[in-house]
Amino acid sequence: MVKLKIIIASTRPGRIGLTIGEWFESHSKEHGGFDDIELVDLAEVDLPFMNEPHHPRLGTYIHQHTRDWSAKVAEADAFVFVMPEYNFGYNAELKNAIDYLHREWQYKPVGLVSYGGVSAGTRAAQMIKQVVTTLKMTPVVESVSIPFVHQLVDEEEGLVPNEVMTGSATAMLDELVRVTEALRPLRSTPMA
Repeated sequence: MVKLKIIIASTRPGRIGLTIGEWFESHSKEHGGFDDIELVDLAEVDLPFMNEPHHPRLGTYIHQHTRDWSAKVAEADAFVFVMPEYNFGYNAELKNAIDYLHREWQYKPVGLVSYGGVSAGTRAAQMIKQVVTTLKMTPVVESVSIPFVHQLVDEEEGLVPNEVMTGSATAMLDELVRVTEALRPLRSTPMA
């Protein structure tokens, strides 16, 4: 089983991230490259700002919310972050969720679905690459960048993607499948 976790980064009231994530989840299932696809909503995970006393490298978690989050991330083979852009960067809740853990992220590819206004969240996507590569994650070059996202949302139908978005999503999923397989030997080697 090859497991993909689609992480919804935005937690704010009135957010559009969940709608985008639901579209991407549906597209991922149609794609068929992953056997097990799960939408993980950080609003539901509800991690407090980092409250573990030990460095995440140690994996010595004292809180149940951290142990649950660790298990969720550890079981994944690949990730997609569905992320907004706030003030030219990615949001604090996503950074917090990443920082809770360390080894659980290693040797896993990540695709980025960013959204916003004219920049389509691309500045946030560029910023997060510095963080994920430090954790030995591999961001794929292919991405989905959605400008003026509110214009693509219908109250009844949800996100109504255009051809550019669906083509980008397919290309990103194709690459995620390839990189997930290429990194498999590293994920199966015990980490020091």
